[in-house]
Formats: sequence, C-alpha cells, structure tokens
Amino acid sequence: MRVFVTTMSQDPPRPRDDDPDIGVVTKVKPKVKRPNLYRVLLLNDDYTPMEFVVHVLERFFNKGRDEATRIMLHVHHHGVGECGIFTYEVAETKVTQVMDFARRNQHPLQCVMEKK
Repeated sequence: MRVFVTTMSQDPPRPRDDDPDIGVVTKVKPKVKRPNLYRVLLLNDDYTPMEFVVHVLERFFNKGRDEATRIMLHVHHHGVGECGIFTYEVAETKVTQVMDFARRNQHPLQCVMEKK
C-alpha cells in the first residue's frame, strides 16, 4: 500500500482512479491559544504592618527585599499594587495563599486578582 503524507497547506497528490491501495494521510497542526493572564494585586489598609507586606511579597511572589519594599510603598501611597501577572490557576492559588497567611497572622490584608 502506498501512502502520501501532506500538510493542510499543500494540495494532496491526485491518486490514480485505478489504484485501490492509495490513501491520503493529512497532518493537521493544532493552533495553540495563549492562556488568559491575571494581575495579582495587594490592597492597602490602615492596619497591616508594612514589614508584613514586604514579607508576603518575598515569600509568595519571590521578590527581593528592594523590590518588595518598592511594591509595598506603592500600595501604601496609591492604595493598590501589582505583585505579578500569572495564569488563572497560579493567580488564584497565590491570592488564596496570601489571604490565608494574613488571616492566620491576624492581619486584614486583602489580595485580589483581575484579568489583564
């Protein structure tokens, strides 16, 4: 049996009508869609210590001390600050981790996510 392999961008060769053993195999390349991304944000409050916010940024978002401090000050002065951009599942996990950690430490820190 003879088989012709083609891609969708090429016209398949025409088999002869008198040859019953010829078949055509077509390979289709699937189109991969990029996942939606989500921003993880910290919201300012008047009770959570600044050092705790820096610790959260270092622990859950792998920020260095300088970058964590810069983000914390942005949250303090502007009311909200971006911790990172992630796929939905990762963003959701980080929000849950931060909120659970804040509650266990009796801080009212709020962490949310929004579609980018």
